[in-house]
Amino acid sequence: MTVEFDIKLTSRDMYRFNMYQIYSGVHGWVSVLAAILFWVMAGRNYGEVTMTYTILYIAFGFVFLLYLPITLYVRSKHSIAASEVLSDTLHYAVGETGFQVSQGEASAELKWEQIYRMVATKHNVLVYSNRVNAYVIPREQLGEAYVPLAELANAKLAKHRVKMRMC
Repeated sequence: MTVEFDIKLTSRDMYRFNMYQIYSGVHGWVSVLAAILFWVMAGRNYGEVTMTYTILYIAFGFVFLLYLPITLYVRSKHSIAASEVLSDTLHYAVGETGFQVSQGEASAELKWEQIYRMVATKHNVLVYSNRVNAYVIPREQLGEAYVPLAELANAKLAKHRVKMRMC
């Protein structure tokens, strides 16, 4: 069985992937905890320190909370605009041997044995070739091909390497 589909990535798709990458790891949670810590310090020290310090604590909390999402948004816009590969349509053919991705004359193959992990989020299907790099496949563009893709992934990958529901 072969599943074929075309994908055109947008900056929103890249942003969602980057947010997933950051907030499913330690770095994102540390920034959230730092923001909460600054706000707790502002509340505990209110009245004991000058108003300037209280405002700085609150401001640093917002900086820690908003810095990553804003930076990732800008980086996503830039990466889509700067890359010809990401801004054009990609054709995927997924079969018994793995993923074949093509665009015009160029093509690449990722065998099932080379896939580090496959994850389906609310908005994307992520096919990781290692811990950091992934093919981003927007679920709204995948449409009807999601279920056959999930069936192939669950059949070809070890259980701990695939997190895709058959919905």
